[in-house]
Amino acid sequence: MPNFSIRAIIIPAAMALLVPAAMGQDYPSKPLRIIASEVGGGGDFVARLIAPQLASALGQPVIVENRPSAIIRVGVVSKAPADGYTLLLNSGSVWIGQLLLREKTAEEVVREYAPITLATIAPNVLTVHPSLPVKSVKELLDLARSRPGALNYASSATGGTSHLAAALFANMAGINITRINYKGSGQALNDLIGGHVQMMFPSTSGAEPYLKSGRLRGLAVTSAKPSVLAPGLPTVAASGVPGYESVGVYGMLAPARTPGAIIDRLNREIVRFLNMPDTRERLLATGVETVGGTPDEFSAMIQSDIVRLAKMIKDAGIRGE
Repeated sequence: MPNFSIRAIIIPAAMALLVPAAMGQDYPSKPLRIIASEVGGGGDFVARLIAPQLASALGQPVIVENRPSAIIRVGVVSKAPADGYTLLLNSGSVWIGQLLLREKTAEEVVREYAPITLATIAPNVLTVHPSLPVKSVKELLDLARSRPGALNYASSATGGTSHLAAALFANMAGINITRINYKGSGQALNDLIGGHVQMMFPSTSGAEPYLKSGRLRGLAVTSAKPSVLAPGLPTVAASGVPGYESVGVYGMLAPARTPGAIIDRLNREIVRFLNMPDTRERLLATGVETVGGTPDEFSAMIQSDIVRLAKMIKDAGIRGE
């Protein structure tokens, strides 16, 4: 288990005292940029919602710059000046990718950034084909334990939310289920609907129409708490796998050593926007929930994610593609 504190992930508040106060007093005095995923991706959508509101609050233009590769996005921001003018809106690939590639420790990676806020989460749904004789997580676990390796699950990209949700489920529950890998989530979901595979952890938005029509059966949601995106479903954690949580996230980060006063101001303005009812509704319509907590809370979430996933990735022998 990694041994580092929450304050090791973000720049300690005391460090801000070493930065001349004047550095934050005239901030911002020029345009900002948010580095986000490819045009049309989930991160791009969230970034483009935040950008105009942040621009209005700060009195400076905020430009969204798209980079298709997570490696490029991370590189641009980690090497940028720590002045609050270059921000990163990214998924958990910032730290999960390094756990998979094993090129750097997760601790080394997150020390390159100053978390600002966790913006959104997107849970998955533990979903089975109706032909599988189970109607609860407990029944699924009992069946899997009675038939080791016989049940299979569909997933797409290695390290994607659907894959990690299933692998973490198997690891924490102590069951042996077989992965069937697909090039895309659409093909994987189609084969689940067709009964060619038995279970999957699709996104709530992907699963919703098939759950409503009865073509698929939802057993539980992967978030720590019940989700409005999966009404009526219990959590996996409350259904037989204590401590389980697996969600897709998008969060805003800045380069390490960005002055604390700037981090606090960015957090305040972004969270204010995320908490607006209209913002919540727009994001819920795309299958994500708004969060908008403090830098410390985001940091704690990163640490929890690393601790939970690092063991699973090592035990399962998962490596990035």
